[in-house]
Amino acid sequence: MPLLRRIANLFHGRKLGRVVDAELESHLAMRTEDNMAAGLRADEARRDALLRFGNRAATRERVAGVDSALLLASIASDIRFALRQLRRNPGFAAAAVLVLTLGLGSSIAIFAFVDAMLLKPLPYRDPARLAALFESMTLGARYHISYLDYLDWKRMNTVFSSLEVYDGAYLSLATPSGMQSVDGAMVSEGFFRTLGVKPVLGRDFGPGEDLPGAARTTLLSNEVWREHYGARQDVLGQSVTLNGEAHTIIGVLPAGFHFAPIGDSNYWIPLLISEDCAKARGCHNFSGIARLNDGVTFQAAAADMKQIADQLARQFPEADAERGATVLPLAEIIVGDLRPILLVLLAGVLLLLLIACANVASLLLVRAEGRKREIAVRGALGASPTRLIRQFITDGLVLVVAASGLGIGAAALAMRLLLHLIPHDMMASMPYLRGLGLNPRIAAFAIALALVCSLLFSLLPALRLSQSGAGAPMRDALASGSRSVHGLLWRRFGSNLVVFELATALVLLVCAGLLARSFYRLLRAPIGIDPDHLVALRVTIPDKSIDSPPTLVDLKRRLATRAAGLPGATAVGACTVLPIGNHGGSVTFHVVGRPEHGERIEVMNRTIDENYLAAVGARILRGRDFAVSDDANHPNAVLINRSMAAIHFPGEDPVGKQIRYDATSPPMQIVGIVDDIQEGPLDTVNGPTLYTPFAQDATNRFFLVARAAVAERPLLASLDAAVREVDPRLLTSQPTVMSERIRDSPAAYLHRAAAWLVSSFAALALLLGVVGLYGVIAYSVSQRTREIGVRMALGAQRAAVSSLILREAAWLIVIGLAVGLGLSIGAATLMRKLLFSIQPWDAETLAAVVVVLAAFAMLASYIPAHRAAALNPIDALRTE
Repeated sequence: MPLLRRIANLFHGRKLGRVVDAELESHLAMRTEDNMAAGLRADEARRDALLRFGNRAATRERVAGVDSALLLASIASDIRFALRQLRRNPGFAAAAVLVLTLGLGSSIAIFAFVDAMLLKPLPYRDPARLAALFESMTLGARYHISYLDYLDWKRMNTVFSSLEVYDGAYLSLATPSGMQSVDGAMVSEGFFRTLGVKPVLGRDFGPGEDLPGAARTTLLSNEVWREHYGARQDVLGQSVTLNGEAHTIIGVLPAGFHFAPIGDSNYWIPLLISEDCAKARGCHNFSGIARLNDGVTFQAAAADMKQIADQLARQFPEADAERGATVLPLAEIIVGDLRPILLVLLAGVLLLLLIACANVASLLLVRAEGRKREIAVRGALGASPTRLIRQFITDGLVLVVAASGLGIGAAALAMRLLLHLIPHDMMASMPYLRGLGLNPRIAAFAIALALVCSLLFSLLPALRLSQSGAGAPMRDALASGSRSVHGLLWRRFGSNLVVFELATALVLLVCAGLLARSFYRLLRAPIGIDPDHLVALRVTIPDKSIDSPPTLVDLKRRLATRAAGLPGATAVGACTVLPIGNHGGSVTFHVVGRPEHGERIEVMNRTIDENYLAAVGARILRGRDFAVSDDANHPNAVLINRSMAAIHFPGEDPVGKQIRYDATSPPMQIVGIVDDIQEGPLDTVNGPTLYTPFAQDATNRFFLVARAAVAERPLLASLDAAVREVDPRLLTSQPTVMSERIRDSPAAYLHRAAAWLVSSFAALALLLGVVGLYGVIAYSVSQRTREIGVRMALGAQRAAVSSLILREAAWLIVIGLAVGLGLSIGAATLMRKLLFSIQPWDAETLAAVVVVLAAFAMLASYIPAHRAAALNPIDALRTE
């Protein structure tokens, strides 16, 4: 019954309040009558009764503490009082809410990306058991797997319940309007079962459907099913022509399904294995994915695969010597490169939030000092310490709730802005960012931040007043008109806050400076070509009737001749792989005439035509370029890059020497050395590379590369039209402006994003730190007005007064910079993997940041120091 009565009281708060007032009035009346009966006058009897019963509001609040309705009414009263206080101090309210909004909003926005990339589980069954598999070799640990190695890995391993392979593919789709290029993927038959993904319509690939000669089938993405087939159920069994072959549609994948290592894919087909690759172990085309058996760790899986790779290397030394196996968690492959950058951004934004909290805390402490008389009066009227602390908690909560609401809105806007800044090609490889927004984890993070801030902003003023006001005699608190105590507090606590803010700002500024200089050097690192006014277009020849080497060479030359005649085209060449890509595509070779001891020399391999190097602006360092005569009717020729010459031909001239892939392949003569071209990502070391002439190594997929004398985009459109004019059956894709390819490459984007975001945090931290220092010095001056007046009245010069204030500020600045410098070097060392061609302790960056921060800090200190020196001593002495 008491519980039911309390619940009922929640809806009758005002009525209950009137009952309590009536009860109090009854007791006061009875006490007054007793006093009058004892001989007191009526006014004295009433006054004595009021004193004995104490403050009526305090009594009512004590009752509220044990009654739900009155407790809620009391809390509502606290909230109204807190809002009135903020309205009376609009400057304080605006500054505190704005600073907190910046800190909370940026923290929530960055955490949303961390959540989507690092915390949110992958959309597969038991994703923690999924492993990514690669072959390792001397060039690196993540290279493609050959089809025959995949079959042996699948047969021999004891640690995986399933092991499959996949690869992205550009497919040609037959439509009523002609052939068009579409995004696709090739997978082995158990790929989707390994992921734990089931089609929403139809079935998955079955056993044997990925074998050469099997009937061709395909799975549709949900988007293609809805956009091109109207989400019809009868799509199953229909035929679609891909790469010139009829494929039967057997299923539709779930909405929102994605596989980041492949990117966007509209059509999923079983493996396409050429006759050569089905027999040659050196044909590396695929990446692997596997599911761990229960109880098997990644370390155990890696050890098992190493044993298998070692056995295959002994069994097939010509193809697998010095090749190993790499086993990593699938999540590491999807977001591994992003993790350090995200963690740096999260750390940076949390440091910014700490500075924001320090600034708001300092504002609250100053405000609390100004409210000491108010608190003393409330205590004298009967307010308990618990009641006063509750008011401070309410004040902090109101402030944080207002800032949190605005911060969440700002975070939503920031998330949309940051998503729009991600290049489209990169978004295809980061599908987990689609639909980025608030979710329960982000909401929990925002609530946790709000609670921590509320606790900080509530307890600091309460603790301060409990030490200096509540514990002092009431008359001292009521008479605390002197500012000396306030100034002493501020010079102690406020100074510590300023040191913390300056040190934190220095950490962010140093990290921002290092990232900015790293990004600057990345974009200006030598790449071996001139990317300005350079465009490229991928050409695919889907018709198998024209895929013989002589026909391909003739068609490529006709395309190049037609493209060279376009207005604005000054040079045209062809290559199989564009620069600034990945390190894929490698071959092994032996130097003819050198003794062999079973070692494998592996280098990257690219195919180019005789005009490519001139078109991209690469330099021949020694020997000659390819010529038209380097065709199938002449001895095989190759070019090597400077790194290959230095590593594999040290101290000798490689031009004229012969190399060969293996014992059965014909020898190839090195005809020249080309300067290093950055074939891999911008932030990696370019390795040894071998170039073969297109006329001796023709393929049905290549890039036409053209240098433009005019704007790049118009030339790309003309180039596309020229290709279709030469042969309407040809497919074009991946129109590329080379300068944009470099600017929007994953390495450049990640370095740029990290530099800009951390720089933004650092700029805000600099502003907040300088403002905090200004506030400390200005408040200190305001509290020492009488002292300054006395000094000046006794003959102190204005310059001496200004120097006194500046010395105080200088000590704070020096201490803050010293602490920050040590922390900065430590923080920069932790993020050294994100730096390109620069050390964490780079002296120029450290010196520049220290000078900038010190200059701004001294400027902020000069203003209140100048104001102190301009005081009139008479006015200063009158302030007290």
